[in-house]
Amino acid sequence: MKERLQKILSMYGIASRRHSEELIQASKVTVNGIVASLGSLADPDVDEIAVDGIRLQKKPENVYIMLNKPSGYITSLSDEKGRRTVLSLLSDLPDRVYPVGRLDYNSEGLLLMTNDGGLAYRLTHPKHNVEKTYIAAVSGDLKQAIPLLSSEMLIDGYRIQPAKVKEISTTLKGGIVSITIHEGRNRQIRKMCEQNGLAVLKLKRISIGNLKLNNLPVGKWRYLTEDEIAYLHFISQKTGY
Repeated sequence: MKERLQKILSMYGIASRRHSEELIQASKVTVNGIVASLGSLADPDVDEIAVDGIRLQKKPENVYIMLNKPSGYITSLSDEKGRRTVLSLLSDLPDRVYPVGRLDYNSEGLLLMTNDGGLAYRLTHPKHNVEKTYIAAVSGDLKQAIPLLSSEMLIDGYRIQPAKVKEISTTLKGGIVSITIHEGRNRQIRKMCEQNGLAVLKLKRISIGNLKLNNLPVGKWRYLTEDEIAYLHFISQKTGY
């Protein structure tokens, strides 16, 4: 069955859909010897699809892992500035995977990675509203900020949904707070805090839905269990989670 080329590359673990589109636009993908264009359709069972001259082989088995991302790594497959990427933490993983969503450079914690492009696409689609919980160490007047963080607010012109906020500890200069959000927009929690007088000193994602980081060491990864994989497929099919 013919499908969009970027979807096929994603399903075969070549790259995320977004990166696959970039490969196509860079004229690095051919179908039956002809350079493909964005929007091209192909059937991997019939057509000869190649990336940089290397033909797609048999579709690999799906791989799903959880990584405890350290601060100081970017959630990308490569970086033009030469910064360390999360792929450098997976040298002992025999399979090629890519991130599901993002954690910014200075944030750490739970990051899902897979070569299942369909699942990755569904999980990151805004309609699924998968809850993500973070622990933030902040400076500023936390007591005053918590009610504001729990309310609707405008971030970059977008009205975000109210967050679930729980105080863990406070000091005279700040404290530690748990924040659960649905959207996961670019640097959302940092911007929420800044807008309400708090500076984020450390930010760590500890869960995505029911998947929890628990005691996975920083910089290490593990395969997801069958139950965890089934759960991700379940929530990715739902709307309004």
